[in-house]
Amino acid sequence: MPEAAIVLRRWLPQSLLGRLSLVMVCGVLLTQLVGSAIWTTQQRAKAEIEATTAAQYLAHSASSAIRFFRSLPPNYRTVLIQQFREMGGTRFFVQANNAYVPITEIESQALVHAVLGKVGNTLKTDLPQYPEFKLAFAWPDQLTTSVEGTRITDLPESWVQHILLIKPEPAPVLVIQTELEPGNWLYLAALMPNPYFLKGNDPLSFDRLVLQGLSLAAVLLLSIMVVRWITRPLAALSDAAAAFGKGEQVPDLPETGSKEFINTARAFSAMRQRIQSYIEDRERLFISISHDLRTPITRLKLRSELLDDDVLRGEFEEDLDDLDMMVKGALQCVKDSDIHENPTEVRLDPLIRRLVRSAHLAKHNVAYADSGLTVHGKPLALKRAIGNLLDNALYYGERAEISVHAAADSVIIEVRDHGPGVPEDALPSLFDPYVRLVHGRSQNESGMGLGLGIARSVIEAHGGKLVLENHAEGGLKAIINLPKENTA
Repeated sequence: MPEAAIVLRRWLPQSLLGRLSLVMVCGVLLTQLVGSAIWTTQQRAKAEIEATTAAQYLAHSASSAIRFFRSLPPNYRTVLIQQFREMGGTRFFVQANNAYVPITEIESQALVHAVLGKVGNTLKTDLPQYPEFKLAFAWPDQLTTSVEGTRITDLPESWVQHILLIKPEPAPVLVIQTELEPGNWLYLAALMPNPYFLKGNDPLSFDRLVLQGLSLAAVLLLSIMVVRWITRPLAALSDAAAAFGKGEQVPDLPETGSKEFINTARAFSAMRQRIQSYIEDRERLFISISHDLRTPITRLKLRSELLDDDVLRGEFEEDLDDLDMMVKGALQCVKDSDIHENPTEVRLDPLIRRLVRSAHLAKHNVAYADSGLTVHGKPLALKRAIGNLLDNALYYGERAEISVHAAADSVIIEVRDHGPGVPEDALPSLFDPYVRLVHGRSQNESGMGLGLGIARSVIEAHGGKLVLENHAEGGLKAIINLPKENTA
């Protein structure tokens, strides 16, 4: 599997709720980003068109003002400028200087360059005889109006209050400087028709970000609620199926929600009833077999005693013993793998210790160290499964060892014997009913080969797995792997 696929699988949520929520969240985020990008592009294009159109209008006004002041004698310009100031000003704040005044420009922006370019081109078209124009945008608190360094904020408020915006929120000021004659510079300062045109160019302003964030949060919240509403019945169905597979009592699923879920709930209920009916029929069948076969087998044994031929009588009795053992084995398989009890928290140490003490009383050598681990399951069923594995280990090995430890996602119980082991090709067949190897028949003549199959059925009913493998140092090792979700 590629590395990228492994990483993606590791970080993807495992539940349907998580995956649908992730898809919804990613879809909403992508839609918001694409929509914001399109809206931003349109807003910027619109703002640029509006700003350049207003800049052209302002440039035509500036051209008229420049022509007017150039037509005046130099010594009369200062007097006229002072009269304008006393009257409250004109469209422009006007200043006559003997040199170019350096301007502290605002931060560079695409819209600022577009406006300055439009103003410059319009001025050159209207006044082609002028050599150059010095254009810049500046903030009022940093705007210098004279070669001496006088700032706009140092001037009387009556000179600029009707021309420039300084309070409460300053707006950028367009400054146009041109040389009318050598040593005589005209200084014009004015606001754009829309003084705050740069704010309209910022689609990511704080208030817009807050509005988009609130709308995104509302959409995501509603999406997650809808996804949770859709997947909740599926989670209930999954829990019911898992509980039914473990033999627990499962209440009927509510037939509410979407049409598809109602049909699924009905199908699950019908399937559960059919399976439960099959299990009950199987139990009744084997009970009937036990009852019906024991009487004729007993009669046949009694009649075999009347046979005069000893050899024939012995063969007849041997066949009847085999038939009796098969009936008992089938009944044992049904009873041992279908123990009716409620799941609970099971402390493994006391359970296994009881099995070990029983083995010690029978003069067997069994080693076990406490683990302190707990699992959720059926105590008697787990005891039967572990007991079967321990019995096998003691029958076919010199001694046995039981160990319990926790893995990353499971609890592992290992039962090891110190016998001869099992051929690798014979390991898969050990779980089949009535399958016993030559070594097993010589060690335990009364066995029927059902213990491992019963143990595996019990472990799988707990959602676990039973594996047999040969130990590297000799003997057979039975490994019970219970999933972590069953652990306390």
